[in-house]
Amino acid sequence: MILRVGLTGGIASGKSTITRILAGLGCVTVDADEVVGRLYRPGGTGHEAIVREYGKEVLLPDGEIDRKKLADLAFASAESAAKLNALIHPLVIDEENRIIAAEEQRFPDRDRIFVVEASLLLESGGRDRYDRILVVDLDPAMQIERAVGRGLSRTEAQRRMRHQMNREDRLRHADYVIDNSGDRRSAEIQTREVYQKLRDDLSRMKRPKPKDEG
Repeated sequence: MILRVGLTGGIASGKSTITRILAGLGCVTVDADEVVGRLYRPGGTGHEAIVREYGKEVLLPDGEIDRKKLADLAFASAESAAKLNALIHPLVIDEENRIIAAEEQRFPDRDRIFVVEASLLLESGGRDRYDRILVVDLDPAMQIERAVGRGLSRTEAQRRMRHQMNREDRLRHADYVIDNSGDRRSAEIQTREVYQKLRDDLSRMKRPKPKDEG
């Protein structure tokens, strides 16, 4: 049996750090951004869809998609962001399902926790595809500072945050929350606690339902 977990959070919240910790604990993890990267390679279904929609102007000289130019187009407005999501998201879902099916086929008798890390998981309507939602939370001001520390301008960080679900709405969707405002040790402790809760959830899913009396 597989427990599907959607892991999300705002920009620069530390989602990848939490995903790596979960992978170390034995979860099967998928980074949606890496999936998109593969789909965007020449010959990939995402590459074909992008060129069909935006034209060859979004390509680099070697044929690769210019991710910065595409991001500038996508984050220009809420409508343009929704347009790109509608184009690419079904392809990402198909790839996620393929990975899950392959994992189930390799280990048919093994129970697994399958974690998909995706920035726009909730914004793209993905809540119902997962058994549990794990939100990595961070104060918005700290998000911006961390994003700037990673090389984004303050203006670009703020622009991207505007096109993500606000903090309060994101937390309302969460089954579990990890506060990543502290150090790595704090993140590890919280992640281990959540991991154990996910294990408990998986165990409960396996229990046979009691028969109705009467």
